[in-house]
Amino acid sequence: MDFFEAVTTRRSRYALSAKSTISDDKLKEIIATAVLNAPSAYNAQPARVVVLLGQSHKKIWDIAMAALRKIVPADKFARTENKINSFAAAYGTVLFYNDEDTIKDLQTKYPDYKDNFALWAAQGMGLVQYGLWLALTAQGLGANLQHYNPLIDEEAAKAFNIPPGWKLLGQMPFGVPAAPPFKKTSKPAEELVKMLK
Repeated sequence: MDFFEAVTTRRSRYALSAKSTISDDKLKEIIATAVLNAPSAYNAQPARVVVLLGQSHKKIWDIAMAALRKIVPADKFARTENKINSFAAAYGTVLFYNDEDTIKDLQTKYPDYKDNFALWAAQGMGLVQYGLWLALTAQGLGANLQHYNPLIDEEAAKAFNIPPGWKLLGQMPFGVPAAPPFKKTSKPAEELVKMLK
């Protein structure tokens, strides 16, 4: 699949199977390439990812289920349970973190820009997530992006030995798509893109 085919076919895929189109070694290589080559302010690279497969993948969604059970009313929990089970049914999950210590170091080194580094790190994380999503799409894998943080942060940190300076920003379950994506509607390109001479 070429780059623009990946761009145009990438969608949020919620029906995912516990299968992969590639080996775990190839998966690790693709994820590392996407993360290592994503641009970041001052090339500081604050983004960190943790790839969960097998029992570790199931564990993150067990953590989410337990946390949500505490706050969602029992009579409304069936929908939440189905949603979390759909993520657990995938092949794996990527956890996205920013290393807050890296951001603080930049703020100390470059105080004139200290108020911008958190924003720039967030922008950098978006680039990591999008690049990785495109890379998975190009391999015939589907994914979606979830945000159960900060609800699951503490338990996830304990379960996966996450350094204290890492801040969880998202979770991306992935696997072979088990159903077509929802139809996507887009605004006209003229509303979104202006070209001036």
